[in-house]
Amino acid sequence: MYVHDHLGQPLTSARRSVNGTTLHYRTGGQGEPVVLLHGAPKTSYHWRDVVPYLTPHHTVITPDLRGFGDSAPAATGFDTATLADDIAELMSALGFDSYRVVGEDWGAAVGYRLAARHPGHVRQLVYQEAYLAGFGWEEMTHLSAERVAAGQWIHHIGFFFQPDVPEMLITGRERQFIDHWMSQEAHHVDALSADFLDEYVRCARLPGRLRAMLAVYRASLEDAELNRAAARTPLPMPVLAVGGRYAMGGDPARQMREVATDVREVLLDAGHHPAQEAPRETAEAYREFFTGGR
Repeated sequence: MYVHDHLGQPLTSARRSVNGTTLHYRTGGQGEPVVLLHGAPKTSYHWRDVVPYLTPHHTVITPDLRGFGDSAPAATGFDTATLADDIAELMSALGFDSYRVVGEDWGAAVGYRLAARHPGHVRQLVYQEAYLAGFGWEEMTHLSAERVAAGQWIHHIGFFFQPDVPEMLITGRERQFIDHWMSQEAHHVDALSADFLDEYVRCARLPGRLRAMLAVYRASLEDAELNRAAARTPLPMPVLAVGGRYAMGGDPARQMREVATDVREVLLDAGHHPAQEAPRETAEAYREFFTGGR
């Protein structure tokens, strides 16, 4: 599936071996670099509608995380520290010593670890629609009657931690599972067009991709310990916390204020997928942040 820049030209698709794995990525545009990190169960195609708003001003790099999308399958390395080092090595291999990082969902957790582990390289961080392990993730997995009644509980977390059972039940039903998961988290459901679902499902059916997605969740308790340790040194770079008004709202900003010294906040008219539900507004929020606005 092609992703196009503001001129309608397809981004360049390539693979590169880094940190003991091989990542697929797309690049396009011109200017200072920004790397966009997707969450689960998505791929770099998630950024399709945001990319054209950024490429007039930035060189945009959109990798598939380790084991996701068209990156190579991998047996290990799904903690966010390893995933972050993958991206740091990729950016270095591409010749970028300083860059901005945008992450959504699990990509935001990877972005935080990237900024914490490589602060000399990350100029700014956008942390979007995520619960950071150690700073709110665990609480959101606890059920209560009030949360169930309000639909404010995350149903899939405990399921994913069951060994082998999710693999057995999802295999062969990837489309039904991903469609239900994505649509339940959206506010503007019609924005989740079929081509996005087609791409996510295509990749989920590739060897090892379902295992990778589940492994990221299963590493979250390890991530929580590492994040709490990393937070003893607050992030020095500016952080933009982005929340979907109908999803996590102000929670991303609350979390980032616990781990960073300079945090700005924006709420977008969207559910959990602002890049698909409100791409223009999402890109404008990034651009305003990148150019010094609040």
